[in-house]
Amino acid sequence: MDDHELFHFSAMCQTPDLAVLHCLRALCHWAERHPKRQIVWGGTTEASWRKSGQLTLRFTSPSYRQNFIVEAGKLLKDRWTLVETSDNNPAKPKRRPH
Repeated sequence: MDDHELFHFSAMCQTPDLAVLHCLRALCHWAERHPKRQIVWGGTTEASWRKSGQLTLRFTSPSYRQNFIVEAGKLLKDRWTLVETSDNNPAKPKRRPH
């Protein structure tokens, strides 16, 4: 199994604030315990966020996702919104140019 497939518990978040985007990315790094934690925020570039105001973070367990949601709620309060969660939304490896 590819490491990315392990990260299939997702949380789609919305924020109008670029600084909050970076805070959410840092909090997901804090919450996840897999050695390759950078997979959690894969695809959450500023450019992709600017298109929709949303980002999807992916975790290896529902408890890591829940820890993220609880802590983000405490620290960032009304600066972000949890849009939806899914237990079957795996991360995809970044395509590398040949």
